[in-house]
Amino acid sequence: MSQSLEGKIAAITGAASGIGLATTEALIAAGATVVMVDYDEAALAKEIARLGEKAVAQVTNLIDPDSCAAMVPEILKKVDHIDILYCNAGTYIGGDLVETDSATIDRMLNLNVNAVMKNVREVTPHMIERGTGDIVVTCSIAGHFPTYWEPVYSGSKWAITSFVQGMRRQMIPHGIRVAQVSPGPVISALLADWPKENLRKAKESGSLIEASEVADAVMYILTRDRTVTIRDMLVLPTNFDRV
Repeated sequence: MSQSLEGKIAAITGAASGIGLATTEALIAAGATVVMVDYDEAALAKEIARLGEKAVAQVTNLIDPDSCAAMVPEILKKVDHIDILYCNAGTYIGGDLVETDSATIDRMLNLNVNAVMKNVREVTPHMIERGTGDIVVTCSIAGHFPTYWEPVYSGSKWAITSFVQGMRRQMIPHGIRVAQVSPGPVISALLADWPKENLRKAKESGSLIEASEVADAVMYILTRDRTVTIRDMLVLPTNFDRV
């Protein structure tokens, strides 16, 4: 059974573009208010002006420890509560391990793993007190098999799969659902680091999906009856044949 999201309040990280923006648009269309979290203040201002009063700006740099720690408290000064936290922000590293450097690896792990864990930790006391809530995390198909052409990225998503599924079990007694969505390659800025030849072939073969199609999956997760948890949803381009 589908449940209404009318009047719900969501916070989405990485909300100024890509999957985060597409999900913001879908939630607002369903009657929710969305706190759009992003480090790009100019992009946020542009989207807030377009989306109207149901969109609320929250400028946060998730890889800055102080800014990350302040995110949930600052959101709760702008809205009464948080029904939904969607940890979507992330970055990508492709290619062989020796082709990257330690600073880039640190940045990826801080955003893809550490910030997610911190955001979830900060919101759970609030949701536990209310006895309800939804936490969704953007994982990846790369978090489900050894993706040899992007081992750093894949490793970060394997970590998130383990974290999300562990937290799902911890939160069951508190009425909080924890889930992840695991897309295949999505047409977004994250693919800017893909080898150009791989990207060209993927586009030509139809092996990429739109951000809106991932947003559709997130909406399905969020609108299930409270007695149902979609623990993970894999969303792949039909022609994606690498797994």
